Amino acid sequence: MVLLILGGRQAAAYVPRFAAWVESLGVLGPVVFILGYVVATVAFIPGSVLTLAAGAIFGVVKGTIFTLIGATLGASAAFLVARYVARGAIERRIAGNPRFAAIDRAVGREGFKIVALLRLSPIFPFNLLNYSLGLTRVPFLPYLAASAAMLPGTLLYVYYGAAAGSLASALGGGAKKGAESWILFGAGLLATIVVTAFVTRLAGRALKQEID
Repeated sequence: MVLLILGGRQAAAYVPRFAAWVESLGVLGPVVFILGYVVATVAFIPGSVLTLAAGAIFGVVKGTIFTLIGATLGASAAFLVARYVARGAIERRIAGNPRFAAIDRAVGREGFKIVALLRLSPIFPFNLLNYSLGLTRVPFLPYLAASAAMLPGTLLYVYYGAAAGSLASALGGGAKKGAESWILFGAGLLATIVVTAFVTRLAGRALKQEID
């Protein structure tokens, strides 16, 4: 995992070149962009630059659609890797920890709500969250459905990229932030508070049931 994170940070330097290449591909651009987004998500490469590039290359509507498809597929792949490659080893290590087990069961019961709120919160890193949720009992289908909660943040970043007017401007920070960024930040902050309270309440209830 550490190697993936370090490798992703180094690979991020090549994202602008990849975006420029996608822009030159014409009709094949969307397919290559989506595949690239999947790889970036699994490899811990920050997706914000790609999302900005999507707006500059494809426009707001298509850019949002292509980004959501790529992010959802990438998040699903990371989740499945964590679920079927790493979870067994983790479970063996925490087998004697009733607190984690109780929290895990609580998350499993309320998976869609928790994942959706986590997707709305700006303080939970997207790439790391995908792997972390794969280690819980969240069922895959609710996890997949909760990907819809990525829409507000995706739309905002794609809009910034489109507003920049060109790929170079988008990747160079040419788009200006407006009131909508503060609205999204406020919504994300509220989601953070809600998810923290929600998870704490569920975990407390699950632990109480285990003790009783």
